[in-house]
Amino acid sequence: MQLSSLLQRFNEPETLKMAKLGRELRAQGIDVIDLSLGEPDFDTPEHIKQSAIKAVNDNWSHYTPVPGFLDLREAVCHKLKRDNNLDYKPENIVVSTGAKQSLANIILAVVDDGEEVVIPTPYWVTYSELVKIARGKVVEIKTDSKDGFKITPAQLEEAITPKTKAFLFSSPCNPSGAVYSKHELEGLVEVFRKYPNIIIISDEIYEYINFAGEHESIAQFADIKDRVVIVNGLSKGFAMTGWRIGYIAADAAIAKACEKLQGQFTSGTCSIAQKAGVAALKEDLRPTFEMVEEFTKRRKRVLELVKEIPGIECSVPDGAFYIFPVVKSYYGKSDGQTTINSSGDFCMYLLNTAHVSSVMGEAFGDPDCVRFSFANSLPKIEEAWKRIKEALAKLK
Repeated sequence: MQLSSLLQRFNEPETLKMAKLGRELRAQGIDVIDLSLGEPDFDTPEHIKQSAIKAVNDNWSHYTPVPGFLDLREAVCHKLKRDNNLDYKPENIVVSTGAKQSLANIILAVVDDGEEVVIPTPYWVTYSELVKIARGKVVEIKTDSKDGFKITPAQLEEAITPKTKAFLFSSPCNPSGAVYSKHELEGLVEVFRKYPNIIIISDEIYEYINFAGEHESIAQFADIKDRVVIVNGLSKGFAMTGWRIGYIAADAAIAKACEKLQGQFTSGTCSIAQKAGVAALKEDLRPTFEMVEEFTKRRKRVLELVKEIPGIECSVPDGAFYIFPVVKSYYGKSDGQTTINSSGDFCMYLLNTAHVSSVMGEAFGDPDCVRFSFANSLPKIEEAWKRIKEALAKLK
């Protein structure tokens, strides 16, 4: 059977692949500790669940408008004003089936064949693949753990060419945990002012999971706001991964373009999840803040545990719930049966020897690193790092 050549242009997400391998080992009765998936291990807050139950009982069970219910888009506008002091109207908002679909809509709406999208590395695994699906070209800006995995204005300017169509980044960043300050964003904006045709795609899905202070959005700079597309959603900050609610805030022309695409792919997303989303965005945020407090404790403990392992260099993440240590000192080492030559080898060794799942750095554009999540309980995190330490000690 001859399948579409489209399938050859992009790869399966390594995050999902590692989770699948972990499930297969668990099915064999092996106790695998998952440090691979980017999902809060908390349940959705009760008031949000109750709003969904009410929506079911009130028979919100029919097709929804393609860009989302008006009350949810108004709730997004409310959130953006309350939390970010940004003014948007419902026509600027498109709600999608998760922030991943939001990103796909944007890339397909703005990128043409051969156009370039500048992406700092490390980046979330799906960024580069979506650009490839759109027949665009990924231009990577390499960052370093010593610089907090953040780019400089000079690096940005050097990456821009006449073919540059968009710049795509996340803050807080998955996988590095890097968070851009207002001053750092201002430096990037100075460059963007010279190139008025570049669209800036700002993935802010980890906004609430921020250990460095207040979240700063690049959309706050008024003279470039009409070129900024904010991507956000409910998965990370509200423990609603399975509800699949993402959204964009953008210039009305871009929002309309995304709505047109979505109308052919999925139409409007789940009616019940949308009604729950209104409660999430407009009601009690205490469960979110409590979740972040727990992530803060875990981050502290993970950094302590990593320091006990020789040969691993780890920068301090200012946001999200990952560490992204440099592990290349283990390349070339062996336990007598397995030799580590890459971060992929490193991850598979830990999965098969320590029974701990992680994600290879190659997937994020950085082959020297590995991503470990701390979105798991503290006892499991401590047991996982105990196993990792023992497994790595066998490598000579």
